[in-house]
Amino acid sequence: MIRLAINPLTWTNDDMPELGAGTPLETCLSEARQAGFAGVELGNKFPRDAATLAPILARHDLALASGWYGSRLLERDVDAEMAAAEPHIALLRAMGCTACVFAEVSRAVHGDRAAPLSRRPVLDDADWSVLAPRLADMARRLAARGLRLAYHHHMGTVIETAAEIDRLMESTGPEFGLLLDTGHLTFAGGDPVAVARRHAGRIAHVHCKDVRAPVMADAKARDLPFLMAVLDGVFTVPGDGAVDFAAVFAALAEGGYDGWLVVEAEQDPARAHPLTYARMGHDHVAALAGRAFAP
Repeated sequence: MIRLAINPLTWTNDDMPELGAGTPLETCLSEARQAGFAGVELGNKFPRDAATLAPILARHDLALASGWYGSRLLERDVDAEMAAAEPHIALLRAMGCTACVFAEVSRAVHGDRAAPLSRRPVLDDADWSVLAPRLADMARRLAARGLRLAYHHHMGTVIETAAEIDRLMESTGPEFGLLLDTGHLTFAGGDPVAVARRHAGRIAHVHCKDVRAPVMADAKARDLPFLMAVLDGVFTVPGDGAVDFAAVFAALAEGGYDGWLVVEAEQDPARAHPLTYARMGHDHVAALAGRAFAP
């Protein structure tokens, strides 16, 4: 079943907590529901135990769609990673989630406000020989716990480009899922429609993020750090940028995608009024997804 969720980055930012610092969680949730969403992802203001979180979300008639986990599998083995991830895994399972948003953050520069994106880490063959088997093992272990690993390619990390996504998927088995992020893939120079078609059947979660093409071009020309590009407004909600979501959803539907479509657009809430953009993103995605996924 296709359902629509939103990430709280619209209201508050995990990497730049000063953005939306004064906005309470209740505002994020009430406005997410007002905008029409059925679910939310985790953010930095969410309690991390199910006994506390479940009644809060229930008051707003919202489900938990998933939540980000940053792994360091280039630096530690899978046993150590599973131990580190256990509180997150337990929370997702208790909240009824079926996918775990998962990204390798070893060496990453996406949170470094001084590091231009040209300095992002690139894996060599030795790195791939370590990371890919560990990620595959992690996916199998999460599957045994009832969660699909949904790998989040991300600007400034070791898996950023379409070629890196392809190699990762080729190096892992069917239990290893992909999170398709339309904004990050476009920023990285890739085509989300083509990637959706190539990896149909293994897409486990979708982040619907739009890109302002002129801001993206300027960020690349000036080799900005990722967070500086965010502050300049490189990302926005679907319907306000250059991504062809009708074509993305058509490719997803052809591949049999059945899960959450998550509107996500890290912006400065002082410049991009959260409820206004939440409604814009919801309405654009709902209209196009309604046509693409119609029975």
